[in-house]
Amino acid sequence: MNWCVVIPTYNNEKTLEQVLQDVILLTGNIVVVDDGSTDSTSKILQLHQGINMIRLPRNMGKGYALRKGFEAALRQGYTHAITLDSDGQHYASDIVNFIRKAAECPDTLIVGSRTLPEDNMKRGSSFANRFSNYWFSFIAGVSLPDTQSGFRLYPLLMLGNMHFITRKYEFELEVLYRAAWRDIPLTSIPIRVFYPSREERVSHFRPFRDFFRISLLNAVCVFIVLLYVKPFSFLRYLKKERIAGFIRKQVMQTADSSSKTIFSVMLGIFMGIIPIWGYQLITALAMAYLLKLNKFIVAVAANISIPPMIPLILYLSYITGGYVLSVDNHLAFSNDISLAWVKNNLLQYVVGSAVFAVIASVFSGLLTFLLLKVFRRKPAIIG
Repeated sequence: MNWCVVIPTYNNEKTLEQVLQDVILLTGNIVVVDDGSTDSTSKILQLHQGINMIRLPRNMGKGYALRKGFEAALRQGYTHAITLDSDGQHYASDIVNFIRKAAECPDTLIVGSRTLPEDNMKRGSSFANRFSNYWFSFIAGVSLPDTQSGFRLYPLLMLGNMHFITRKYEFELEVLYRAAWRDIPLTSIPIRVFYPSREERVSHFRPFRDFFRISLLNAVCVFIVLLYVKPFSFLRYLKKERIAGFIRKQVMQTADSSSKTIFSVMLGIFMGIIPIWGYQLITALAMAYLLKLNKFIVAVAANISIPPMIPLILYLSYITGGYVLSVDNHLAFSNDISLAWVKNNLLQYVVGSAVFAVIASVFSGLLTFLLLKVFRRKPAIIG
């Protein structure tokens, strides 16, 4: 493991020198990214000729500075990068704990988990952290106690082929999402943190703008999860032996009645086809809860709208709508398809998808009924 320390900095002249001195005691492999500072940062960095310095001509944001630092670290052959802030809130001596943990799991992204003193932490930052933690667990499917901590260890080789879109504080959340979706292990270790008094603290976190950016990122990621990540995860799950195991355990050997199983399949198929893209699974689970159906069967059946099936579902829905409305069923795929064409044919698709959803639901219900009749064993009568 060849590691370095990446330090993004922007107008932290009061604390930068001490941070550098503390890190130098542990390693000389340091990459400092000056994110367009307008104070005496450049003069401080000139006193440390042994470290790698990157100067951005204007302030681009913490995320952009980190990305540039990672690129420089990879070019220099480093396999891991430890990031910490230049505002003095992190204790550089905790770097040893990151290295020790990385030696046990070198392909893991490690996040430093702060003990958050609510009385001394900015209220906006504290709320943003709790808000971020909640949505991270929902979107990524794993939990971390402190998703906003900037003290981390990144396995650079695992992240090298990722393309990021964010540039500000929300980058540190985006990289966690992408890592989780790529099945890169995530873990945390406790770290110490120092928060000076509010009068002495220098923070570039803008509560409204940065919280809005984090919220927007979370909203986009929710749609990505529902439309892409979850369906493809389900595709990976769908192997022959798992399909057989699912049918045997959840359908044939379940304690649910046959009618409950049948209606669970029918609801899932119906909700997977009707055109409420992005809300199909949520709505299906809500209805399964209200109707007291098997939520797991409903969720699996609703995944009929996985990406490979979407073109077929769209086509059959459109054709069905043509029969129902007695209009031309011809569907030509060409470069002439425009917004006006979509608008003129939207009614045919919507009507067709609703009817096709009912037909597919009924058919799946009949098929499930037949399978249960043939394969579900009746309990033996004793005596």
